[in-house]
This record gives sequence, C-alpha cells and structure tokens, in this order.
Amino acid sequence: MASGETIPRAATVRATQATEARTRLPIADHRESVVVHEIYASIQGESSWAGVPCTFVRLTGCNLRCHWCDTPAAFYGGQRRRIDDVVKDALSHETPLVEVTGGEPLLQRGTPLLLRRLADAGVTVLIETSGERPIEALDSRVIRILDLKAPGSGESARNRWSNIDHLRPRDEVKFVLASPEDLDWAAEVMARFTLAKRVAAVLLSPVHGVLDPQWLVSEVLRRRLPARVNLQLHKYIWGATAEGV
Repeated sequence: MASGETIPRAATVRATQATEARTRLPIADHRESVVVHEIYASIQGESSWAGVPCTFVRLTGCNLRCHWCDTPAAFYGGQRRRIDDVVKDALSHETPLVEVTGGEPLLQRGTPLLLRRLADAGVTVLIETSGERPIEALDSRVIRILDLKAPGSGESARNRWSNIDHLRPRDEVKFVLASPEDLDWAAEVMARFTLAKRVAAVLLSPVHGVLDPQWLVSEVLRRRLPARVNLQLHKYIWGATAEGV
C-alpha cells in the first residue's frame, strides 16, 4: 500500500475485531481495562509542556488515517491490561507528568477510568485526542490537548466541532500543518472560535520534514497569530523514525 493511502474501513474493523479476540477479557471488564501499545518514560516532545519529564501511556487503535501519521504501529496489536496494572506501571517511572495518547485513546471504554485513576494518584495528566470523540465527560483534572484535523490530514471532515464548547482554560488545541493552505484553515478556525481566549495554548505544528518551520515562524509573526509554534522536540533529539522516546 502506498504511503498515505487510506486503509479500507472494512479492513480496519476486521483488524480491530481480531485484536479484541486476541486480548479478550470478559465483556464486563472492558471498562476496567485498556489495550496498551506501550508505556515508556521520556520528555514531553510537544505542547506547552515540552521538555518536561513525562510517562507516555500509548493505547492501541485509531479510527482515523491521517496522511502524515507518525504512529501507525499503534493501529493494531497491543495487550489488554487491567487499569490498576497500567496505573502502577505508569507511576513506577516517577515522572510528574503522564500523557495518555494513541492511536485515539478515547475509542476505548476504559480510558475515562484510567485518566481518573491517574489523576487520583496526584500526577499531572494529559490526554491527546483527535477531537473526533466527545470530551465533555472526562475528569475535570485532566488537561485535554485537542488535535483538530486540518485538510492536509485527509480527515478534517471528522472534526467534532461541539468539543470546542467543552474546552477549559487549562486545555490546549493543536493543528498539525502540512501546507500553507492548512495554516490558512487553522487561522480561520482560530479566529472563528476565538481559541486563544478559550485555552492555555494554541499549537501550530508543522509536519516534520514537510512544512518548513522557518516559513511557519515568519507567517506567525507576519499575521500576528495568537499561537505557539510547536516543533516535535523528540524528533530533533532522537530522529524522526525513533520509537519509544
């Protein structure tokens, strides 16, 4: 399959069903468990938290197929684990920050409970979500990073615009940009929803190796956009293809 080609939805459903079959717990336990792709400690590579030591809990599965996705390995596989075990594993790294990510973490029924248990433990909890799933029911202590999909992703029609009404002052909104047209789109969305007044940070993230970050900086300055240029710090430290960092 060519790079960036959309995986047929029927194939995605079959693969998801196969993953569930391999990692099955009794159905009543699925709110008490999640399918985990990986857990590791590093530094936060993005957002206003960039550079802060952070443990990442990456969950399996995603219902979007963004053209520039850099974690397709998380679409399938993983291991179903009970939430108490996942929390214990995440806390063992002793970082002040824990991020639950994916894939799309809100596809899993156990994710809200996982977030609540992590917050109960006293760490700062982030969740990065595509914005396609509803966010209003999440624990109020959790910082939501809403990744709105620009047209260059191929998935902008899937944005759940009602989520913007549920953003809080501590939350952040991210736009991944693959082209100047994506920036035009993001600037229009920022203005239409007055995002800079709603959230702690609006993040403009150029696709690594595709959109020139120097050009993006010049445009942010020229247009006086109320946003933060968001480079993926981990890719500059370890390289664009490194995993588990």
